[in-house]
Amino acid sequence: MNDPFFKATVESARRILTAQFKSAGIESPELDARMLAGTALGLDLTGMIAATTRLVSQGEAEILRKFMQRRIAGEPVARILGVKEFWGLDLQLSAATLVPRPDTETVVELALEIWRGEARSNPRPRIADIGTGSGAILLALLSEWHDATGVGTDVSLTALQTAKRNAGNLGFAARAAFVACNYAAALSGPFELIVSNPPYICSAEIAGLAREVREYDPHGALDGGADGLDAYRAIIPEAARLLAPRGVLIVEAGSGQSGRILELMSASGLTSKRPPKADLAGVPRAVAGLKSPR
Repeated sequence: MNDPFFKATVESARRILTAQFKSAGIESPELDARMLAGTALGLDLTGMIAATTRLVSQGEAEILRKFMQRRIAGEPVARILGVKEFWGLDLQLSAATLVPRPDTETVVELALEIWRGEARSNPRPRIADIGTGSGAILLALLSEWHDATGVGTDVSLTALQTAKRNAGNLGFAARAAFVACNYAAALSGPFELIVSNPPYICSAEIAGLAREVREYDPHGALDGGADGLDAYRAIIPEAARLLAPRGVLIVEAGSGQSGRILELMSASGLTSKRPPKADLAGVPRAVAGLKSPR
């Protein structure tokens, strides 16, 4: 029998996955093994501890083998499981959506800081999330602002279906709408807040990205053109048109891009009252521009 999971216990199955992932050079073998084993066996961490000596069934062994093969081939755990946590929310994924990353939470953090730090005339803000993907940023903001409503746009119908499903699963269906269009082309303002995590990788750099990103994230959500700024050139003027007076645009930026993005905002009449917000690695990640009052 050439099956590594034949007559394996829950504990030995987890150890087998960990060893295989270590041999494959996977960065977080223990965590990945625990997450994949837990899903394959239908057990949370407490359940796995309580069931260490239980034998794995034939059906469970088959799932474990498939999970192991996919992970060793480079597929991210979130893609295998079809779900990723963002801002405390469990979001379903599809092939048309990026895997939400902790860096993007910086956009949410900056939005909350700006909104809570200033008196606003509209207690029920309208939010637009341009290039919404899984709906991560918009839904995170709606989870914090219970009186807010929002709309997410995307060129991918599959991505919009995923975002709509996430909104429904999280109880935000009545406050979130989703529109198929290129950036903000189908939107009409005014919006108090516009957010976006656009494609910002330089075209020539995509081939050198980590395998998990290069081979599994949608290319269109990565490629920002020759200098990585093509999407910002389209989004920023549209946002300046759609924002309400004193409305704010916040975009995610790639490493070394924040200065150029601020220049584009200034050229569209948006001003910056605070420096870009850095992520945990110290990279200026969230860039904000304010539309001046009338």
